Amino acid sequence: MRVRPAREEEIQILLKFEQELVEFERPFDSTLKMGKISYYDIRSRINDKDSQVLVAEINDEIVGSGFGDIVKAKPFLKHKLITSLGFFYVKEEYRSIGVNKMILKELIKWSKKRGVSEMKLNVYDKNINAKSVYLKYGFEPNLLEMRLKI
Repeated sequence: MRVRPAREEEIQILLKFEQELVEFERPFDSTLKMGKISYYDIRSRINDKDSQVLVAEINDEIVGSGFGDIVKAKPFLKHKLITSLGFFYVKEEYRSIGVNKMILKELIKWSKKRGVSEMKLNVYDKNINAKSVYLKYGFEPNLLEMRLKI
């Protein structure tokens, strides 16, 4: 397995991954609109110096993705910068073999080189599998968003 920065000419593969991710997450969020929606502007992140979009390849096939965005931390926090993670997707037949772990390791290295010491991500509370994976990697729950339909 090889992890490397995504290239702009791979955008169609990445957009397909995003739609598959949306479909996977629909059961966790009844407020998502039906039809094609987009969470991320992947193309702009590929070309942004403060973003790192990574893909995982096995036998020259792109099988997974993830990104980190370096953003300013809230002024009341101890750290000045944070890496915000997202777009973790792995093709179904390649899950449970450490693809996300490899992508995360590379994003940690990239963040450290950029002077970032804190990372965060969002995960649906009902997505038990994803939560358990992130806990295994050392992430800790921090803030719970709550909603009320009125």
